[in-house]
Amino acid sequence: MASATPSFSAPAPEISEPEIGAAQIHSPAPPDLLRTAADPLLTEDLALSLLKRADLHPEIMERLARNANALKSRKVRIALASHPHTPRHVSVPMARQFYTFELMKFTLSPSVPADVKVAAEDVLISRLNTVTIGERLTLARRGSGRVGAALLLDLESRDGKIKDDERKIDANVKVKDAATVARETRVMQTALDNSRLTEAQVISAVLRPAATAALVYAVARHLKWSCRREIRVALLRTEHLSLARALEFSQEIPAPLLQEALASSRLPDQIKGQLLHESQTNSALRSALRHS
Repeated sequence: MASATPSFSAPAPEISEPEIGAAQIHSPAPPDLLRTAADPLLTEDLALSLLKRADLHPEIMERLARNANALKSRKVRIALASHPHTPRHVSVPMARQFYTFELMKFTLSPSVPADVKVAAEDVLISRLNTVTIGERLTLARRGSGRVGAALLLDLESRDGKIKDDERKIDANVKVKDAATVARETRVMQTALDNSRLTEAQVISAVLRPAATAALVYAVARHLKWSCRREIRVALLRTEHLSLARALEFSQEIPAPLLQEALASSRLPDQIKGQLLHESQTNSALRSALRHS
């Protein structure tokens, strides 16, 4: 008796993982996009392709934020948090988990909403006391204006950590040589050269109670900032400006504006008195020349 020939059923054709969502990520139908965002087989490449779409609804972003498999990828998390339609309650907690330089790039991304950038900058600024000197130098050079402004108050101690606000560099103490001051203020000096730093941020920094003599000294001699009238007025309101610089700056400030600045200035009374005397003398001399 002949043995029966075994029958084999043809295996179902396999669908590769990319094919599961590749067609759906370009679909105009929201239900398709919702299914794709929640698909546990969604790969990193497909998720990144999906996040390139500018027309995604916030509900789709929330669905993707709950896709644990997709969020194993740091690239996906960064792209999701950076998308302009990602809800704030999704993007901000996600940004808090970023590494320092990821967070820096996140704050500079043009697609990130302004309020989310501010929240991310706050997180970055809160880390400044814990990051290394090399990281602070990079942040001072390439970070946002707000981060750069925060680093204007940075003073480096010998162990590479930020000094407490109470430990100020006194520009009048002769025991500190130029090399020591340069080392301790290198982050601050780098931040002053940050192209994203604004005049308003520099003024705010020098007028803060925590502003050091080193910061006032550096701004008063900076090629870009020292020639701006509003910054000169702000420096005249600080307690650390030297007499020589105060005399130089006051000569180019109108008398009414100078009097207003000195009325709220923390400069020593002797310096304020001399500045007012010089201003009155110069005004009288100019008036005499006009009538001669």
